[in-house]
Amino acid sequence: MAELSTLASLGNLPELARQLSGLGGCTHPIRLDGHRTEYAVDTHTGEIGNALHHLDSASLPAGHLLVRCNNRRVTRCPACAEVYRRDTYQLITAGLRGGKGIPDRVAAHPRVFATFTAPGFGPVHNRRTDGRPCRCGTHHQQDDPALGTPLAPDTYDYEAAVLWNAHAGDLWRRFSIYLRREVAKRAGLTQRAFRDHARVSFAKVAEYQKRGAVHFHAVIRLDGPDGGDTPPPPWATADLLSDAIRAAATAARIDGPVIDGRAHTFAFGRQLDVRPIRSADFDGGQELTERAVAAYIAKYATKGAETATGTLDRPVRFLAELAQARITDHARRMIRTAWALGARKDLEHLRLRAWAHMLCFRGHFSTKSRRYSTTLGALRDARAEWRRAQTALPVPQDGETTLVLAHWVFAGTGLTDGEAWLAASLEPAPGTEGEPTHD
Repeated sequence: MAELSTLASLGNLPELARQLSGLGGCTHPIRLDGHRTEYAVDTHTGEIGNALHHLDSASLPAGHLLVRCNNRRVTRCPACAEVYRRDTYQLITAGLRGGKGIPDRVAAHPRVFATFTAPGFGPVHNRRTDGRPCRCGTHHQQDDPALGTPLAPDTYDYEAAVLWNAHAGDLWRRFSIYLRREVAKRAGLTQRAFRDHARVSFAKVAEYQKRGAVHFHAVIRLDGPDGGDTPPPPWATADLLSDAIRAAATAARIDGPVIDGRAHTFAFGRQLDVRPIRSADFDGGQELTERAVAAYIAKYATKGAETATGTLDRPVRFLAELAQARITDHARRMIRTAWALGARKDLEHLRLRAWAHMLCFRGHFSTKSRRYSTTLGALRDARAEWRRAQTALPVPQDGETTLVLAHWVFAGTGLTDGEAWLAASLEPAPGTEGEPTHD
């Protein structure tokens, strides 16, 4: 309150409120020191004219330029995570029904929604779909913290569980190679000839199960040879694609490390769910439409292991930190296992200690093939361009261009107590909340 009183006495409180409002609700912004100046430049003579606009961080009410942290994790910054979720929704939707530079014809291409699970590492507490109790004899509630934890922790295969997460991304890449082979085989084509007839496009997101194992949700689409810009060949059907996915998922496996004489091999679990989009019985009877699929995938793009398994949302620097950490016993044992394996020279390439807080999954949570749809970068650029247009800065005349000179250095992160209190009482400025752009 003393900080705010000082700013109010200097008349800077309204300006600070406007600066904080421009963060769109970000609770952990990056603070920058520096300056930025825009000059008009004559394109014929190269002569630099007067400054069109000048910004100096020292003149800002917060004393720094504040920019959004853009963290995708909802546990770290809910506002920035919501922007990421909405952008992911738009990205997935564009690949399902067109828009954002993707032709509308993709809505008629064969598309399926597939879920790839992890194998078992030992029995865990669960909620059975047939109404019967868990193996422990209990009917667990949906929010029961025991769900996903081992029935017998001392015999649970923590080593394989940690290494599965570390190799899950490589297994997906192997599956994507096999999938193209399986589609080509069913079409009676060689792999080389397949590229001249069709293309497989996909977008996927990783989700942690309560037991801490990663599984994948994916939209997989069959296109013509140039992706969504060309129609698929007549033989391309959702049934053919579904059959190829099942075959590729069954065949895909990768060899892992040999630890104390035990050879690890990784494959997807037996539970594989493949459904053509626009079918019924999805997520509790909800129809499997483009909107339902996009919303389902986007909600997982902002979540990490901490939301499902009760682990940490930031790296572990020292194992002693776990003694004070408020995490589940199951997550603690997985992190300890990762830490112990990370000390081995032959596993150095897996960087198990660096990713121990993520239970050793080090891949991107949201990925897509190049031709599936637009990119998150393109969506961010479009939003930034719209915001720049709202500032109504001087526009160069004909025959002029703009020269920008800027220098920024990192000065810290977060808000002061006074800024945080004021920011919590403000509405985000229009256009900063990350509203998805519409066609």
